[in-house]
Amino acid sequence: MKSAVPENAAKGAGLEEAVARFVRHLGEERRASPHTVAAYRRDLAQLVAHVQERRGRVRGPGDLDVFVLRGFLGQLARTHAPPSIGRKIAAVRAFLRWLERRGEIEKNPAAELELPKVRRPMPTFVNADAAAEVVEAPDEATAEGQRDRAILEVLYGSGLRVSELVGLDVGDVEIEADGGRARVLGKGRKERIVPFGSHARAALVRWLGRREELRNPKTGALDERALFVSRLGRRISVRQVQHLVHRYGALGAGRADLHPHALRHTFATHLLDGGADLRAIQKMLGHTSLSTTQRYAHVSIDHLTRVYDAAHPLAKRGAPRARNKG
Repeated sequence: MKSAVPENAAKGAGLEEAVARFVRHLGEERRASPHTVAAYRRDLAQLVAHVQERRGRVRGPGDLDVFVLRGFLGQLARTHAPPSIGRKIAAVRAFLRWLERRGEIEKNPAAELELPKVRRPMPTFVNADAAAEVVEAPDEATAEGQRDRAILEVLYGSGLRVSELVGLDVGDVEIEADGGRARVLGKGRKERIVPFGSHARAALVRWLGRREELRNPKTGALDERALFVSRLGRRISVRQVQHLVHRYGALGAGRADLHPHALRHTFATHLLDGGADLRAIQKMLGHTSLSTTQRYAHVSIDHLTRVYDAAHPLAKRGAPRARNKG
């Protein structure tokens, strides 16, 4: 099927204009998150700047070749870490792949690029006892304490991303007899249903009973939709949740380095240790690729290996085998 773009339009179009169209495509057609759109815009703006500085002959995307892109890669290598370089080149590849599908370029020169090897760190997680200490750390005598306990229970009990948690509305949560479920809007504005257990249910019920107490003390205003609100009655922010996880991580388990994503990792790891199916965990976490979820399997196996090495007599060096005297 031929592209609807007029013949030779792409060759005459400037690189900046093509980038602008791709960014609009991401936001309006692919419905990518504002954060993703902004990241692609920044990364591709660096490519445009490099081309304008070094390769004046490049008029449009059709003039790009692997040599221009290697020069861009070399420039990045002087000032950026491998993970950052990988993300920027991935943005360039996606941009040129989009143009290739539309018939605006004949070949994607970025396909020939070799990305720097990045060793992905294993996800951070805590054991079950430490997780319980963190979740139980808030002082539930106050409305804020009740809110914080509910936030921690939902993060650990459902594995939500922090952005998904702060985006929850009261109407997104269904409370049931022994648990409940939440309707979550994840990456790419994809909706999924995530279950939560009895502990999160109980904490949410207690919090909803005191939510009215966090009206703005001066104006009396309260966000009527947001499930979790700040002491000023507004929807709680990602930064505020990050701060409270740091605080209760230090208070409950001596882990001041704890962050919301670590509770998500912990949720997945503990499910795997308990025998949960990897595909089911993928759905709950909202991962597009199973390979992303499999990282948690490696964490779980490493954890079990350490337990084995510490506890099994055959794993201890120098441990004598029992002899059969019979």
